[in-house]
Amino acid sequence: MPAPLEFLQPKSLKHLRASLDGLIRGRLWLKILIAMALGIVVGLALGPTVGWVSRDFATVAGRWLALPGNLFLALIQMIVLPLVFSSVIRGLAASEDLNQLKKLGLRVVIYFLLTTTVAIVIGIGITTLIRPGQYIQSDLIQQVTEAEAEAVPATEGGAELPTLSELPTTIVAILPENPLQAMLNTQMLQIVLFAVFIGIALLSLPTKQSRPLLDLLGSLQAVCMTVVGWAMQLAPLAVFGLLANVTSKVGIDVLAGMAAYVGTVLLGLAVLLCFYLVIVSVFGRKSPARFLRGAREVQLLAFSTSSSAAVMPLSIDTAEKKLGVRSSIAQFLIPLGATINMDGTALYQGAATVFLAQVFGVELSLAALVLVTVTAVSASIGAPATPGVGIVILAMVLESVGIPTAGIALIIGVDRILDMSRTVINVTGDLTACTVMDRWVGAKLSAEEEAAREEALQMRRESTGEDVIVEGE
Repeated sequence: MPAPLEFLQPKSLKHLRASLDGLIRGRLWLKILIAMALGIVVGLALGPTVGWVSRDFATVAGRWLALPGNLFLALIQMIVLPLVFSSVIRGLAASEDLNQLKKLGLRVVIYFLLTTTVAIVIGIGITTLIRPGQYIQSDLIQQVTEAEAEAVPATEGGAELPTLSELPTTIVAILPENPLQAMLNTQMLQIVLFAVFIGIALLSLPTKQSRPLLDLLGSLQAVCMTVVGWAMQLAPLAVFGLLANVTSKVGIDVLAGMAAYVGTVLLGLAVLLCFYLVIVSVFGRKSPARFLRGAREVQLLAFSTSSSAAVMPLSIDTAEKKLGVRSSIAQFLIPLGATINMDGTALYQGAATVFLAQVFGVELSLAALVLVTVTAVSASIGAPATPGVGIVILAMVLESVGIPTAGIALIIGVDRILDMSRTVINVTGDLTACTVMDRWVGAKLSAEEEAAREEALQMRRESTGEDVIVEGE
């Protein structure tokens, strides 16, 4: 019987990942940085700040510039569901050990809850300390209130937190009665749970019975990686177009008027990033500098696309190839993290809620702050990993503590910039979780797996000259 690592890593998939890796080695991060800079410059030239072109022309030009970016996102989102489904199942099956899986599952749930809570506390604490709401002029608040926030999204009635009597029904509703319907509605949490059950069932079966389905899923994963390879060819052009389009709409004036709020949220995200680096160093026993170098392509792409789902394939590849995380852990945790581990979004909810409370003069008691924390954590679980979802979650959080949702119109102008920034933290949090869990679970690899893993890392060192983080560094 072949070694588990060989069984779950068919040659076709290895070749596709090598192709994707080769694309990354072509200094993709540098191309994205250049594209970001050019996009901002072109966006400012088209925007209201410079005023070189009419608003109508800027709108049309922005849409055409964003076309490669929208094609990039469409390609990724087209295959994200089959990729998540196949990756979670194969990641579970690769563990080869139910005891390891139990240990991993329990620790992941505790870890995600703790880091999400810490993120919200950081957001609330920094905003309470800096008080950016006091810098907003009263006439601007009046305009917002009168407009009643046309851009404020409506929240679904079922999005409210369940009462104690409704909780059993809510728990049962998490499981998908119709997995195909869940896929059609992009209910990521239900899809992940369905994949988890399939993966555990396959792990419980003899290899002879589980192998045909795993081979099929391996082919599906290979197809997804092929599409990802095509999409990555568009990445620099996509980054340029998306940023040019966003900058042309926002302009400098909006950013300047909300500078205190934007600066506060960015400071909170920076603190959370430092918290991750401490976790990587203390619990993952890895160099923070090397961790950041390994994650930079993912972070830059996440910043430009504002979507954890869009960078999920690259996150899996980075975790395995650059951070030295076991394939079984990376393929399970990255899709799961993109579904329920949104620390950057959670921090934003806390900061924005306290900011708008300051703007409207609403006093938040300790009980209200606890309610904000619980609501943000609950609403973030299973939220789509797509641009703009943070605003919908924020509307729910504001309603839970009696803050006018019309206030969202005040911050929606700068939300895209903050959405891009918090997505960077979201994907960094997923990579941090992979790094920590890879060490904490501590499952002993077989001799064949260990040799194959070391050979792959050594080949990468020789071919790229880059540092690859391995266990114990």
